[in-house]
Amino acid sequence: MIAKLENHNHSISLLTDLYQLTMAYGYWNANMHDKESVFHMYYRTVPFKGRFCIACGLEDLIAFIDRFTFDQSDQDYLASLRGSDQNPLFTESFIRYLGDLKIDCDIDAVPEGTPIFPNEPIVRVQGSIIQCQLLESVILNIINFQTLIATKAVRICHAAQGDEVLEFGLRRAQGLDGALSASRAAYIGGCMGTSNVLAGKMFGIPVKGTMAHSWIMAFEDELEAFKQYAEIMPNNCVFLVDTYSTLSGVSNAIRVGKQLKEKGYQLAGIRLDSGDLAYLSIEARKLLDKAGFKDTLIVVSNELDESLIQSLKIQKAKIDTWGVGTKLVTSYDQPALNGVYKLSAIRDQKANWNYKIKISDQKAKVTTPGVLQVRRYYNQERYLADMIYNVEDKIKDKCQMIDPHDSTRRRNFDGNDEFRDLLVPVYQKGEKIYQSPVISKIRSYAKTQVNHFHPTIRRLVNPHHFPVGEEQSLNHLKRQLIIQARQSH
Repeated sequence: MIAKLENHNHSISLLTDLYQLTMAYGYWNANMHDKESVFHMYYRTVPFKGRFCIACGLEDLIAFIDRFTFDQSDQDYLASLRGSDQNPLFTESFIRYLGDLKIDCDIDAVPEGTPIFPNEPIVRVQGSIIQCQLLESVILNIINFQTLIATKAVRICHAAQGDEVLEFGLRRAQGLDGALSASRAAYIGGCMGTSNVLAGKMFGIPVKGTMAHSWIMAFEDELEAFKQYAEIMPNNCVFLVDTYSTLSGVSNAIRVGKQLKEKGYQLAGIRLDSGDLAYLSIEARKLLDKAGFKDTLIVVSNELDESLIQSLKIQKAKIDTWGVGTKLVTSYDQPALNGVYKLSAIRDQKANWNYKIKISDQKAKVTTPGVLQVRRYYNQERYLADMIYNVEDKIKDKCQMIDPHDSTRRRNFDGNDEFRDLLVPVYQKGEKIYQSPVISKIRSYAKTQVNHFHPTIRRLVNPHHFPVGEEQSLNHLKRQLIIQARQSH
C-alpha cells in the first residue's frame, strides 16, 4: 500500500504503462506538453448487476501523487530503453525534464465511501497535458480495484442484514498489495474486521481469527486439540468444529466450554467451514442452547458471497458471523471494474476551452466533454437524482436534467431541492488541501451514504433505477460534438 510504505524516499513513479511515457515524449517534442487540459476518471457499467459503486482508493492516490518523482534510478532505467532500431527510446534532455517534473495540477475527487453511478467522474485532473497523461495508469489501478472491492463488501454486508462480516481473504488475494488493498476496501465497504494482521497494523482494522484444521489434526483427537487451545488462549476460544464430524465437534466444543466457564472464561464461538451450513448451524444452535451456551456465536466460512448469504438467511440459518474470503477479495464474479480515464477539454491559444469527445463505434464508449462536476439532489435525507454538468456553464438553481440514453426523459429542478457537489478539491496547483479522514470515519460515512438511497436501489436483485442525467446545456454540447465528429470523419 502506497500510503504506508516505510521508505518514503522510494520512487514508484514508473508504475505506469509505457505508452503514457511515449505520449508524454510526443507532447514534449511537439511543444504542447504545457497545454492545459482536463481528464476524468469514471466507470462505464455497474458490477455485480447492481446499481452503484462505492468510491475507494483516494488515500493511496494522494500518497502516490505526494511522492511523485522520477529519481536517478528511474532516469537511468528510462535511458536504457531502446526502440526498434536499437537507439535510445528517449533523449537525454527529455529524461532530464522528467527528473525535474513536479505535479502542479488541480485535482478534484469524490470522497471515499461515496456511492457513485456510471459515467459520473470520480477523479478530475486539470493541468498540463503531460502531467495529466502521466497520472492515468496509477489513477485507474488504484481507484478501479479498491472501488470494486468496497462495492462487493457493501453487497455482502447488505445480504448479512446487520450480522458481523469478517474479511478472511489473505490467502487467496492477488499478491501482497492486492491483499492489503482488499482488506482496506472491504473494511470501508462494511466488514467489521480482517484476518490480515498487517492490514490491522497499517490501517487500524480490528483483526480476528482462531485456528485452522492443522491445529486439530496435530493432536491425537479433536477434544484434546480444543483443550490445549483453551489452556493456552482461554480468552480467544472460537473452535473450528468440522475437521471430522461437525456435530460431534460441537459436542466437544461444549465439553471444553464448560471447563472454560469453571475458570471464568467463555466459549466465544464455534466455526463451521464445510457442509450444509443452514442445517448444521441450526442443529449446532440447538446443542449450544441446550447446554447453556446461548451467547456462544456461530461463525461460518467456506466460499461465501452475497448470494449464498442471502440464501442462508432465507433458510433461517442460525449464523451470527460471516467469514468471507476468496469471493470478496478477488471479486470472484467480476474481477475488474471497467473504469476509464478520458480527455474532455484542452485550452486553445486564446485560453478558451476546446471541448473534446470520443465517439467510437460503440455507444457505451462515447465520452462526455467539459470540465465536469456531479450535483446530487436530496430532500429530507433521501437522495433524489444526480446531474452531471459542466462547471464552465455556471448553471443556475433552476435547471433541467436530460437522460443521455433517452432524451425524452427529463427532470426539472426549481431551486427548492437541496444539493451538494460530489467532487471536492484535493490539490490546487499541486498543493494538497485535502486531509483524508481516518478509515473508521470513511467506513461510517459509506454506510450513512448508502442508507440515503431508497431501499429498492440498494437491493441485490433487480435494483430500482436511480435518475442520473446531464444538465441541459451539457447534453446539447455533447450532441453537437457527436454530430460534428461524425460529419468530419
